[in-house]
Formats: sequence, C-alpha cells, structure tokens
Amino acid sequence: MFSIPVFLESLVPLFWAARFTLLISVGGIALGLVIGTLVCAAGLSPSRALRNFAALWVSFLRGVPLLVQLLVFYYSLPLIGLDVPAMVAAIVTVGICASAYISEIWRGAINALPRGQAEAAVAIGMAPTDVWRRVILPQAVTMSLPALINELILLVKASSLVSVVGILEITRASQAQAATTFRPLEVYLAAACIYLVINLCLAALGRWLEHRTAV
Repeated sequence: MFSIPVFLESLVPLFWAARFTLLISVGGIALGLVIGTLVCAAGLSPSRALRNFAALWVSFLRGVPLLVQLLVFYYSLPLIGLDVPAMVAAIVTVGICASAYISEIWRGAINALPRGQAEAAVAIGMAPTDVWRRVILPQAVTMSLPALINELILLVKASSLVSVVGILEITRASQAQAATTFRPLEVYLAAACIYLVINLCLAALGRWLEHRTAV
C-alpha cells in the first residue's frame, strides 16, 4: 500500500539534499561554459594543431561515460599528491564533461550565422574584436540558449552519478532514506518529483531568457 505520509516526510530531507544537486549542476555548467568557450575558440582557430586538439577533446569526453570520467578523476588525484574534496572533484569532472558539449553548441551557433554579417562589419571599419563582441557573440548566445538550458537540465539529471563518491545529493539521500524507512517506492517517487520540479523551473527560466533576448 502506498504511504502518503512517508512520501511527504521524504520530501524534507530530499529538498535539503537538492542544494548539492544544484551546486554541482550550476558549478559544472559555469566551468563548462568557460572551458567550452576556449575549446570552441580552438576549434575555430586557423591553427591546425588547435583544431586537432579541440576535436580530440570533444571526441574523448563525448565518447567516455561521465561516471567513468568521475571515477578516473576522483581516484587518480591521490596518485599525484592531490587530496581534494569529493564535491570539488565532482564539479570539475562535470564541468570538463559539459565543456565538450558546450563547445559544440557554441561552434554550431557561430557557424550558423551568415558570413556576410561579419564581412559587412569589417567593411564599415569595425575591428575584429568589435565584430565578435557586437555582431557575432550576441546572436550566437541567443541562438544557443535553448541548447544550453537543455544541457543544464541534463547535468541536473546526470548529477545523480556523483553519489558513487559519497556526495549526499538527491539520489544518495533517497537511497539512505529508503534504507531507513524500508519504503523505496515512496522515497524514490519523492526524489523523482524534486528532480521534475527543478527541471521544470529551469525550462521556465530558459523560455523567459529566450523571450528576453528575442530580436
């Protein structure tokens, strides 16, 4: 028999654990934006070496599961004398993994812009940095917003994998709660509802940003 009291009681500790889920997801997307921008710049560079590096970076990170990346990164750090908290290792790993997808999002948005716009900007005397700052990047950001919000939602769901290194995010907390109450259905359904609420809020934020940046 489904127990509504157990379901409702499970929401409180899981909502508390959701702060770690959000921290890992937001921290990962922020780091991924920085690294992804650099990788995208390398991929669009006239240098063949940089383009090859960007292609290798993207291929490797998209080809290896995030869980394997997390385990390799977490357990390899002590071998080189680095003892970092599990939270830091999780955010860095998620950010590095996200950078591969974000770099491709940026690259696709930039390549989708008509070349004539940049050429016209140069023709009227704009400096290359101004062309990027005032012509290319604003449009690329607007075009890539849906994909970036989708990537953030995927990171929220993928953050459940960091439970393997002991971080008490939603999935780990629900496992502990289920083991305590012996009511896994109610507990995991509560966890599913919290994930759903978070992602619905992110989707609403994405729609609002698209509306605000629409030309």
